[in-house]
Amino acid sequence: MQPSEVKSLLEARIDNCEFHIQGEGCNFQVVAVGEVFDGLSPVKRQQLIYSALSDEIASGALHAVSIKTFTPAQWQAADSPNASQGQGA
Repeated sequence: MQPSEVKSLLEARIDNCEFHIQGEGCNFQVVAVGEVFDGLSPVKRQQLIYSALSDEIASGALHAVSIKTFTPAQWQAADSPNASQGQGA
């Protein structure tokens, strides 16, 4: 599978979510950003992604999937240039 195929599958199966996919063959890293994750535990977030890809995982088309999920606010904070660095000298 190609990253674009994985992205298309996820976009068709999970509404109002943005996906960033990397990888090749049957090993992929999925970063998902959406309001759908608000209020969900980390386990429930991962289960949502896994369930959307369950047919491909069962068939072996996808073997290893690494998942990171964010709400839009979490994504913005993580993407901020100063989010993990202090300002100043």
